[in-house]
Amino acid sequence: MDPLAVAFGAIVGLALGLTGGGGGIFAVPLLVYGLSVSPREAVGISLAAVGGTALLGVVQRVARHEVEFRTGILFAVAGMVSAPVGAFVATRLPGGLLLVLFAILMLVVAWQLWHKANHAPDVAPNNCQSEDGETDRRRCQRDADGQLRLTSRCARLLLLIGLMTGFLSGIFGIGGGFVIVPALVLASGMSIHRAVGTSLLVIVLISVSGVTSHLAGGNHISLSITSLFIVGGFAGMWLGGAVGKHLPAASLQKVFAVAIVLVAVFIVSKQIVLQMSL
Repeated sequence: MDPLAVAFGAIVGLALGLTGGGGGIFAVPLLVYGLSVSPREAVGISLAAVGGTALLGVVQRVARHEVEFRTGILFAVAGMVSAPVGAFVATRLPGGLLLVLFAILMLVVAWQLWHKANHAPDVAPNNCQSEDGETDRRRCQRDADGQLRLTSRCARLLLLIGLMTGFLSGIFGIGGGFVIVPALVLASGMSIHRAVGTSLLVIVLISVSGVTSHLAGGNHISLSITSLFIVGGFAGMWLGGAVGKHLPAASLQKVFAVAIVLVAVFIVSKQIVLQMSL
């Protein structure tokens, strides 16, 4: 039993439990630099481990009535369509380039998280308002009891974000929760707690599609490393869910953003050193 794989899985699970996403953003660097897994295989292991860990989180959140199934499934269907496309693109990219692109994505994610922590409320209003004070009909609306009005415009918006999430999941081996959670809060008016639970449901379904396409493309996934990652992920998920209930969402997002920047800088510096040594 490799204790490092369990410990790294716990880090991924902790991130998922605290924020409803972001676990995969750490999984690939931990696998590549901590366990010497090739970048391409790390993508597949990350998808499987993040999806398996998120499944436990879904069960916990369903028990607390924090999963909105209709919205989550709509997101997931779009993501499951585009995840294989991302997985196909990943197989055509050199490992070093894949890691550099991943680091750039991490910096973008960190900036978004920091910005939203400073500007976004924990609970979005039932009606999204435009800058001139009028209701913005291009976004999703909710009725008085909080139920989503799934109009054609709302459905198109959610499907578009779902397609983007699935593509990122397939190409980088991430669950896409860092996109799903703010999108659910800002676009559909969902509370942060329900957005975290619904995000975990979407991550599970998209990960299934991504892993399937990864294996269909002839890529290898280590069952032993994946299993240990999930074991650690379960522990981290439980801890993250327990701690997250007592910490301000904005503070969590800022800490998470700083950690992402540090990992991204590490990846880029490693690639620079590697290129200089050639």
